[in-house]
Amino acid sequence: MIQRRTINVHRVVKVLQGAARGGVSIPALLDQCGIERRLLEQPDARIERDTFIKLMLLVMEQTQDEFLGFGQGRKSKPGTFSMMAHAVINCPNLEAAVERGIRFYSLFNLSMDSDLVREDGHARLITRVDPRLDFRDVIIETMLFLSVRFMGWLVGKAVVPEAVYLDYEPVREDDEHRLMFNCPTHYNSERNEVVFPAHYLDLPLVQNELSLSKFLRDSLAQLFDGNVHNVGLPARIRAIISNDYGNHFPDFTEICEKLEMTPQTLRRRLKDGNTSYQEIKDSIRKDASVYYLSKAELSIDEIALLMGFSEASSFHRAFKKWTGMTPATYRRDQFGQPPGHSGQNPGDINEPR
Repeated sequence: MIQRRTINVHRVVKVLQGAARGGVSIPALLDQCGIERRLLEQPDARIERDTFIKLMLLVMEQTQDEFLGFGQGRKSKPGTFSMMAHAVINCPNLEAAVERGIRFYSLFNLSMDSDLVREDGHARLITRVDPRLDFRDVIIETMLFLSVRFMGWLVGKAVVPEAVYLDYEPVREDDEHRLMFNCPTHYNSERNEVVFPAHYLDLPLVQNELSLSKFLRDSLAQLFDGNVHNVGLPARIRAIISNDYGNHFPDFTEICEKLEMTPQTLRRRLKDGNTSYQEIKDSIRKDASVYYLSKAELSIDEIALLMGFSEASSFHRAFKKWTGMTPATYRRDQFGQPPGHSGQNPGDINEPR
């Protein structure tokens, strides 16, 4: 029985083989992850998903390669995925984001590339990998799997594939593909691609720079989990504000026009969801304020101006209402910046808390 939080040991062996090519000590790696050596000789053995993620992260770190040593000398340096994500996060819709991501990776000599084709109501994400690579099957399925999951995260809605086509023979643990893609998988095909309904490409991105910074802290775990949710009105409104208005907030009527709703309808639907436009704006301001407070080079007065407050005292009151702390206290407690730090206002030390 396939368990969603376990990984077949066959995949562990593949990762270890890639690590060995990168000069990593396999015994030390197994000890760091707490993986028993005897499991590697048991074809049906499985390890916890979190242990597998830890293994992958350690291999990336020790090989300095986000492709885990599978590229046979062609590396994707740590931070490459993060830079790609920053490059696509402000795109207007999923199609533009995918195409920009493809162009980003085309800048590197990785012996692999992708295309996005849209036709007859279907979208095809095609991946080409140099046939001379020893771990070609692992690279292909990983690229397709993580691409589908990342697309789902960008739009806040799981992208459900219609079919996956692979140009190689099926591997022993074929059920793993069923778990990964949850759709028919066809082997010995002419190309490697995942096919999904084209309407996903028209969806706007609901993520922004702030949510991206949180996502990147544990992106591998989130992509494995596929932890995305159908987009509700608050997320759609946040996306509109982030993509079209930056730090400025449009009038309620402008939001209504963007959503093609009357003010009465939008107020009612927000009320049904136990929120309001003001609460959404406050939530955005809070998240943005916390993000800016993590930037040591910004003073609290400067953050207040960035957040649209004409006076720092108004920002202090609002932030304490949101978090129960003053900005200075929050900055010190959450980001370890001591009193007297350049990012703190002198008067903050004596603020009422």
